[in-house]
Amino acid sequence: MKYAKQWKLNAFEVMNNIEATQENQIKEVAKLFADTIQSGHLVHTFGCGHANLPIEEMYPRIGGFVGFHPLCELPLTFFTHVRGEMGIDQFLFLERCQDYADAIMKGWNFDKNDVMWIFSHTGINAVNIELAIKAKELGMKVVAFGSAKNCGDRKSGHTSGKTLFQVADYVVDNCCPLQDASVQIEQWADEAHGIHNFIGPLSTIAFITDVWMTMGATAEILEERGVKMYIHPSHNQPGDTTARERLAECVEKYREVTQRC
Repeated sequence: MKYAKQWKLNAFEVMNNIEATQENQIKEVAKLFADTIQSGHLVHTFGCGHANLPIEEMYPRIGGFVGFHPLCELPLTFFTHVRGEMGIDQFLFLERCQDYADAIMKGWNFDKNDVMWIFSHTGINAVNIELAIKAKELGMKVVAFGSAKNCGDRKSGHTSGKTLFQVADYVVDNCCPLQDASVQIEQWADEAHGIHNFIGPLSTIAFITDVWMTMGATAEILEERGVKMYIHPSHNQPGDTTARERLAECVEKYREVTQRC
């Protein structure tokens, strides 16, 4: 269990670092989100590959609440095949493809008072950067979560020359190493040839930590203001006789706020 325990220690370290270093940034973002939701506008959420997982974690799911609108572009998720149609090669091409984000945004109606929340570990791929630029051109604030501190001088994949973290108005660091995977398999390491085989990525657990710290802070602000939240209940909880009605209320509210999209 050596590698298993090492991953757990690494994950706890990342989570503790997020709490210790990102609290002020998370509070700022939470206030922006609370203002947006209270005013009847939307926080649009976007990510590619494994960075789509925090999008799925937010809404719709038990404990999530209305106000967050997932922009899940299927070819950019990991609901792909390794080979054949929608394969990994196509995915890697698309996330680096300039003008694809422009095409994605044409499928939706955005408001200048909405917010765009983008997840990207490295912040260098063209589709994320272009989505942020287009959102700002429409007047929206852009929030980026990723390995901003460790991105360093990684070259942007967009012709603007900027990374996602340089474009965004708000940045929350996921406190992960840039290579993401954190546990080295000792047998196949070859220092002389620069070969390091790692397992156990950390950015997903970091993104989920960021998400629920941010959404928790947002919920707290909305509660303090007396704003009703439409929270998805568990409809499998024994003894809860109102869950299905509350779920239907959430769905109806979601339809209402996303109707213009």
